[in-house]
Order: sequence, then structure tokens, then C-alpha cells
Amino acid sequence: MTKTVLIYGLIAGVISAGLMWILMLFVSKDSVDFDSGMLWGYATMIVALSFFFFGIKSYRDKMGGRISFFRGLLIGILITLISGVCYASSWEVYHMTGRDQEFMQRYTAYYRDKMKQNGASDVELEKARIEGEQFTALYQNFFVRFAMTLMEILPVGVIVTILSAGLLRKREILPAEPA
Repeated sequence: MTKTVLIYGLIAGVISAGLMWILMLFVSKDSVDFDSGMLWGYATMIVALSFFFFGIKSYRDKMGGRISFFRGLLIGILITLISGVCYASSWEVYHMTGRDQEFMQRYTAYYRDKMKQNGASDVELEKARIEGEQFTALYQNFFVRFAMTLMEILPVGVIVTILSAGLLRKREILPAEPA
């Protein structure tokens, strides 16, 4: 089980981290706007997290084509954790380049402009500015930043894991090929 979890966790982690870097490149070039950027981000995570399904299936195939829901859930959660740590570590590398500061400034300006367009008062804009400054200060803490980055990917991973474990407990779904 350990080998399967490590292999598929690292594959999913490298893919999710790589796709995050590519997406951030598109965002920095204004090829992807902030409105659709979140959708693109979660879509790329789902692509990477599809390896959870294949990891659980690989383990099931090695076990003679049978796996319980809870064993599949355990394998998927472990793959999720490895993948999430890879993703969050990659964001830390991105943070070290200083590009995330530019991203945060651009996003804050975008958010305030959007508030203005929606008729926000000066009081609401000032409150948003203060909250943005507080968030930026909090975000400088490694543990807070790492945890927040993990919380981007872990919920998606848990959902994909539950679906995968539920589907793959049935032998009829993508049965193992005879050796």
C-alpha cells in the first residue's frame, strides 16, 4: 500500500503543482482573469486529483480486484495528503520568488474595483482595505500560509477520494485485467 500511495500521491502532487505554476503564469500575463481564475484553478486540481482514482484502482487490482470502501478511503486520503503537501510546498517556492506579493496586490486592487462597480460606500471600501492589510500581515506567517494553501486542495481531494472509493468498491467498475 505504501508504494501505491507514494507513487500516486507524488504524481498528483507534481501535476497539481505544475498546473498551478502554469495557471499563475497565465494570470500574471492577464490571459486568465480573476473571475475565471478560481474555476481554472479547481479544474486543474481535479485533473491532477484524478490520479487518486487510479491509485485506488491500482491497489484494488493488486488485491485481486476487491477493495472495501474504507480501505479505498484510507488510500485516497493518504494520496490526498501527499499531493497536498507537494502543492503547498510548490506555493512556498512561488512565494519565495516574490510573485505572490504582486498577485496579492493585483487581486486586492481588482477586488476593491469590483466593490466600487457594485456601489460600495467609502466606509465599506475602507473596511475592505483594512481587512486586506490584516490578511496580508497574517499571510506572512509560514504556518498560516501553508495551512491556507493546503485548504485549497484538501477538500477537493476528499471529495474525489470519497467518489473514487465508492465507485471502486464495486468489482464491475473497471475490473482488473487477467494476468
